[in-house]
Amino acid sequence: MKLLAKYLIILIAFLFSLFYVLQYKENVKKENESHLIKTEKENFNKRISFEANKVKKLTSNNESYNQKIIFLVDMKIPSNKNRFFVYNLEKNKILNEGLVAHGSGSEKKKNSKGELFFSNVNNSLCTSLGKYEILNSYSGEFGKAYKLKGLDETNNNAYLRNIVLHKYNKVPFEEQNTPICLSYGCPMVNEKFFTILEKLIDKSDKKIILNIYY
Repeated sequence: MKLLAKYLIILIAFLFSLFYVLQYKENVKKENESHLIKTEKENFNKRISFEANKVKKLTSNNESYNQKIIFLVDMKIPSNKNRFFVYNLEKNKILNEGLVAHGSGSEKKKNSKGELFFSNVNNSLCTSLGKYEILNSYSGEFGKAYKLKGLDETNNNAYLRNIVLHKYNKVPFEEQNTPICLSYGCPMVNEKFFTILEKLIDKSDKKIILNIYY
C-alpha cells in the first residue's frame, strides 16, 4: 500500500508538472499571438497614415481633386481580408472598408516569400501600384465601372491597359477564410461595396484619388 501511495504521489506530481508546462506554453503562445497582432496593427496604421499623407500632398496642390475623401488599397493585406478603405483626410479616419481583388498576373508571379508581383506592362494582368485619378463612369462587361488614370510611373499605362474600378458578383461582401477570385489587373470589388463607392464618386464634384500601395 505504501508503495502504491508513493506511485500515486509521483503520478499526481507529474500530472501537475505537465499541466503547468502545457499552461505555460499556451500562455506564451497567446502572448506571442497578441504581440504579433499588435505589431501588424501598428504597421498597418503606419502604412495607411503614410500613404494618406502622400495623397493629401497631391490633393492640397490641385483644386480639381477631392480634398476630403480618398480611396486606399493596402496590398500587404491578403485578398480575403478588407483592404479597400474609404478614408477621410480631414479626420484621418477610415469610413468604410471592403474586399478587393488583385490581378491574376500579380498572383502567378509571386516570389519565394509569397510577395505579390506588380507591373505597369500591357497584357501582364498585374495590379499596378500608385495613385489613380478616378475618371468618368461607363457601362462595360461588368456593368457600371470607372475609368482610371495612373498618376505615377508605376501605373501611367492604366488607361491604355483598360484598368478600371469595377464590380463583380463573385467577389464576396464579407471577409473570407481563403483568398478570393482574381481580376485582370483591375481593382475589382463586391457589388454591394461598389454601390457605396459609386455614391461617393458620383456625389463628388471633384475627382477622387485612389491609391494602391504595398
